[in-house]
Amino acid sequence: MSLPAGVIESVRKFSKENKTEYKVMLLWDSRVEDAKDRHKNPDLDLYVSCDFSKPDKVIEALAPYRDNLLAITCRSESSMARFAEIIPHVPYLRTPTSESLITVSDKYEMRKRMRAYNPKITPKYSLVKSNSEEERGRIAEKVGFPMIIKPTNMAASLFVSICYHEEDLEKTLGFTFRSLKKAYAADNRIESPKVIAEEYMDGDLYSLDSYVDSRGTIYHCPLVKQITAKKIGHDDFYNHIQMTPTGLKSSTVENARKAAEDAIHAVGLRSSIAHTELMKLDDEWKIVEIGGRMGGFRHLLHELSCDIDHTLNDIFIRIPKKPVIPKKCKGYACALKWFAEKEGVITEMKGIKKIEQLESFNSINVKKKVGDKAIFARNGGRSVFDLFLYNAERSKLLADIRRAEQLVNIKVAGRKKAVATEKKLK
Repeated sequence: MSLPAGVIESVRKFSKENKTEYKVMLLWDSRVEDAKDRHKNPDLDLYVSCDFSKPDKVIEALAPYRDNLLAITCRSESSMARFAEIIPHVPYLRTPTSESLITVSDKYEMRKRMRAYNPKITPKYSLVKSNSEEERGRIAEKVGFPMIIKPTNMAASLFVSICYHEEDLEKTLGFTFRSLKKAYAADNRIESPKVIAEEYMDGDLYSLDSYVDSRGTIYHCPLVKQITAKKIGHDDFYNHIQMTPTGLKSSTVENARKAAEDAIHAVGLRSSIAHTELMKLDDEWKIVEIGGRMGGFRHLLHELSCDIDHTLNDIFIRIPKKPVIPKKCKGYACALKWFAEKEGVITEMKGIKKIEQLESFNSINVKKKVGDKAIFARNGGRSVFDLFLYNAERSKLLADIRRAEQLVNIKVAGRKKAVATEKKLK
């Protein structure tokens, strides 16, 4: 359901190294409009579209390629349920089970599995069925304040909020339940919206991408340190900075890996990448969540810092072939996700061009412009821009992160000024 940047290039590289022709097929659910015209990509070898919900249509679509399929993967969190629909029709490929994908795509089911496998790695939690006074009382008693409210099936910190008291909880649940149906439809999700409440954990956030083979053997990439918007004083939970590798000592990294391995085995992932988010609380590691796909920006971060071809390793683990992970990293990489400090219409964007002059600059993806609306992640919004930096020296990278934060100024207008700005732009 997606064709991320670099996928075709990695497969072509693999073909050349092995002197074998490998082709890339994009399998598309015909129930979803191909708005970006992926089928017109001149570098794509095959584009197959069918209704994933009808087994006979899937079988018919894949029949011409039945004896030539090497591996199948999915990189999109919003498409995991569709991936689970396809898996029964490719029985001789090494894949995760449909059940494990459904489990990792539902934070409530995920928590139940982890609690059964190792209760020490998961915080208190509860499924939220409604916004009634009785239900709020039950959640408060079971989870306690402060608590995190979030959808069970969405990534990128969308609609994640913290509640400190009952009034917070009532307001947050009201907004979340009203908004989710529309948000799920916008992402073309086929799951029903659900909400979970979790114990709030105030620690240091990290994430870990791992490769799991068909026998459950796990190979780990370097840990990534994540600094959330909450940590820098913003009332939101998106990952403001993601940086790798970390400066943690080897024994601490090993404990994080052990917690991630428990989570992976608890949900039964195999022949897959696993993306695990962890919270370090003193000497303990708790699992925030786990996904059956690579983490956001990880293909670029691990390539820049450690020469890891994350895309190719994602294919290797499914062939199967041992993933290639260099023993040492050559430097430090960072992804910086930028949101405006206030919500509203963007009236001015300063400093973005100056960022390109930084020594550590690698690339930038500007997603919004003057006149667009800036919306917080907790309200379903996306970043203004994503910035990627690399430097062989950690101190220089940290200095350039600080310079970037000082250079950028995103101005947002209130309601009246926004209307005037919109008229002017028109």
